[in-house]
Amino acid sequence: MAEKLTRQSEDFSRWYNEVVQRADLAEHAPVRGSMIIKPYGYSLWERMQAFLDGMFKETGHVNAYFPLLIPESFLRKEAEHVEGFAPEVAVVTHAGGKQLEEPYVLRPTSETIIWDTFRNWIQSYRDLPLLINQWANVIRWEMRPRLFLRTTEFLWQEGHTAHATPEEAHEETIRMLDVYARFAEEEMAIPVIKGLKTDSEKFAGAVRTFCIEAMMGDRKALQSGTSHDLGQNFAKAFDVKYLSAEGKEEYVWATSWGVSTRLVGALVMAHGDDQGLVLPPRLAPIQVVVVPIYRGDEERAAVLEVCDQLGKDLAAASVRFHVDDRDQFRPGWKFNEWELKGVPVRIELGPRDLAVGEARVALRHNGEKQQEKLEGLAGRLPALLDATQKGLFDKALAFREEHTHTVDSYDEFKERLESEGGFYRCHWDGSAETEEKVKNDVKATIRCLPLDEEDEPGKCMVSGEPSERRVIFAKAY
Repeated sequence: MAEKLTRQSEDFSRWYNEVVQRADLAEHAPVRGSMIIKPYGYSLWERMQAFLDGMFKETGHVNAYFPLLIPESFLRKEAEHVEGFAPEVAVVTHAGGKQLEEPYVLRPTSETIIWDTFRNWIQSYRDLPLLINQWANVIRWEMRPRLFLRTTEFLWQEGHTAHATPEEAHEETIRMLDVYARFAEEEMAIPVIKGLKTDSEKFAGAVRTFCIEAMMGDRKALQSGTSHDLGQNFAKAFDVKYLSAEGKEEYVWATSWGVSTRLVGALVMAHGDDQGLVLPPRLAPIQVVVVPIYRGDEERAAVLEVCDQLGKDLAAASVRFHVDDRDQFRPGWKFNEWELKGVPVRIELGPRDLAVGEARVALRHNGEKQQEKLEGLAGRLPALLDATQKGLFDKALAFREEHTHTVDSYDEFKERLESEGGFYRCHWDGSAETEEKVKNDVKATIRCLPLDEEDEPGKCMVSGEPSERRVIFAKAY
């Protein structure tokens, strides 16, 4: 803990890697591009899972599980899908000591095997809608891996649903996009922009892809969740039909949607600072850490007795806490460690505090420290944690607004993007050629066509051609 982290302003990428590893979130695995998620990092993912799983079930979805191994022929049934995933697919050609008659793909996503299964589950309109979610791992052979953000194997959830009409499928697509946005803002304390992806950025095999985009601490964008309207593409590829109430055979309409462990990386980059992680209380594995301060056995016994009672009170108040009573480390060392790990609230308790019936309370997100009366402290902490959660969101929102710019000149856009970073609201003529030119010129992409913004006619900043509305450009992970 003695060695300081690289400052964000010096090298944000290096800072990120140091925080992920030194805060005990994850480490590199022997296979290139893979990671080992350590207990502290996995507990963050478990908290995310718990919230999301509850939200999915509230909207009528149920969990199932489908195989990791998918016949290679399944991917070939939807041409756009196989073309989109071909560079990332890992294939098993040998097993049991011999070559397989048909190779198996390690799932990069599960649309193909799920739609092959749905063919057997759906016969009538009475079987619809079919609302399935899966918690699983996937394999995508990443060329430029980074812990949590892009790894060869990662954890995620993927929802797959079937509907009787295109209107119902669209409603589902937007409903789940809203679920993701609500989770990001209410639980992760990260403001997001809901939007539509361009055709070049949409999911392979989708008719339309919707997304939530978040700004990270280095002012780059991170796609933090996607929801896809698949139309009838997979239903037709796998011959999934239903008999309507009128007795007519119809192809079903489909959606899929997912988020992954990259959300752990989002937490690191959106809220972290030069001291390490800053975790929102609703997701923090430990919301409050209690650090006893003492010299000698007599002081130790007295302080730990009060810490023990405080712990009981915190448990009664449903606060996740930890009493750090390790004797081998000095209090200052512990302070630094828990700051690195992003624990929202630290309570320091020593003999002087006991003498006046107080404790010192330090807030991680803003660095404030204050003396608090011990009596009733545990009961006051839930409100303090709620205020911290709101403070983190407000800070992240102010940061995004400060670094979101409306620009009409391509020269100004290129200059400011290079020097300042951030999100840019610009006019685009709707052509793939213009989109590709910007990507080649400055390595920025259209993150989305925001759903919450009105149409605003203008001229494309690149071509000068008519534009119906502004879109969001940014450099991204």
